[in-house]
Amino acid sequence: MKVCLSPLALLGALFTAPLAYGQSAPPNIVVMLFDNLAYGELGSYGGGALRGAETPRIDRLAEQGLRLTNFNVEAQCTPSRSALLTGRFPIRSGTYRVPRSGQPDGLTLWEQTLAELLSARGYATGIWGKWHLGSSESRFPTRQGFDEWYGVPRTYDEVMWSGSDQATDLTPALGSKQGWNESLAPVQYIYEAKQGQAPRQVKQLDLASKRTLDAELTERATAFIKRNAGAGKPFFAYIPFSLPHMPTQPNPEFAGRTGNGSWADSLAEIDHRAGQVLDALKDAGVEDNTLVIVTSDNGGEATHPWRGANGPWRGTYFTAMEGGLRAPFILRWPGHVPAGKVSNEIVHIVDLYTTLAHAAGSQVPTDRVVDGVDQMPLFSGRQANSNREGFPAYVADRLTAVKWRNWKMHFIQQDEMYDPPQTLAFPRLYNLLADQREEHDVMLENTWALQPMMGVVGRFKASLEKFPPIEAGTPDPYTPAAR
Repeated sequence: MKVCLSPLALLGALFTAPLAYGQSAPPNIVVMLFDNLAYGELGSYGGGALRGAETPRIDRLAEQGLRLTNFNVEAQCTPSRSALLTGRFPIRSGTYRVPRSGQPDGLTLWEQTLAELLSARGYATGIWGKWHLGSSESRFPTRQGFDEWYGVPRTYDEVMWSGSDQATDLTPALGSKQGWNESLAPVQYIYEAKQGQAPRQVKQLDLASKRTLDAELTERATAFIKRNAGAGKPFFAYIPFSLPHMPTQPNPEFAGRTGNGSWADSLAEIDHRAGQVLDALKDAGVEDNTLVIVTSDNGGEATHPWRGANGPWRGTYFTAMEGGLRAPFILRWPGHVPAGKVSNEIVHIVDLYTTLAHAAGSQVPTDRVVDGVDQMPLFSGRQANSNREGFPAYVADRLTAVKWRNWKMHFIQQDEMYDPPQTLAFPRLYNLLADQREEHDVMLENTWALQPMMGVVGRFKASLEKFPPIEAGTPDPYTPAAR
């Protein structure tokens, strides 16, 4: 059950919780989460011009702060977003896979989101983009700590429903008798919501509205930034953009801009939207007191013709291959994170929950397992090593692999999203420094690695025994069983 703080208690929390890292005022926090932006797309990660479009704004941001080369996410969209906002591996919260339409889904209201923690510290909180953590209004973002939201509850595959009977020069029409209509599956809408008010359906999500959505998200997010900066109120702006999620099509204003096709045009738009957010921070005079993150929720798209470029890594999202787990990550926080820093230390997306909460002077909940660790000592350069050595890699509810330092052990082999997962008779071990493609099993020579790696697995499984996970589809109100 959620704890509802009175205004007096909230005021007390604001003045009693310590500010982290010696800052005089809590930092604004902006998280730009691009949807399935692969490791090898941005110029600062070896892409850019090689993918048909330079990315100067994001590359410049990387020069101004920290760039991670071993930042890890979950295998699917919903789990990564859940991990970011709860600091808990999604197997714990029943959000371990993308929900199927028509089934109960999302976070129980018992979970304490990052938005709730920051709201209790006096932050204005907003989300613009895909939620994917609850399709029912009772589990929309404005019931989970966000003051405002503009976006979609689920995902973007569904924009193709209404386009299935629209023939193009290359794609035949499916036929109105065989394709989708509203009597078979409900229309998905773009919503607008404010905390304490009923959500409003703004317009139908379709191919046309998806193409203009990121421009709308940027416009609303930058207005929020300027409004709260002008009021002197700290803010948390969470912007889960739609690009480059399939179908990967740019805003009409960017179509044809690069001359290198729709993917390159979309990459150019991604860089432009990030630049607009950065410009808003500068124009509002809060650039120096804002912690900015640019990252992705997953590895690259797996479906032709929208396949992403995962750089040197093998595999796709929906797998535990490095191409599915490693994502770009750039962080700028002037005066706290050194400019031009690059680290290959292992970090997981669950760590952002704890790290950002502490940066804002909040404490994470102590009545549940929180898997995220504070990585600010690494980010700030105060220590060379990560506060994490490894993590279990689940694909849906299957423990598929474990990472530890620069080693990876697979229990299930699945290279691509559409490949069937194959349980291995013997685990396979890869040295990720020597074998980025995960092609050469070196278990026989390195059986010593079983002890620390299985230690990661054993401790995690023991915690699941002690604190049983929430089943997917669990209704509210949820209260954990007494221990």
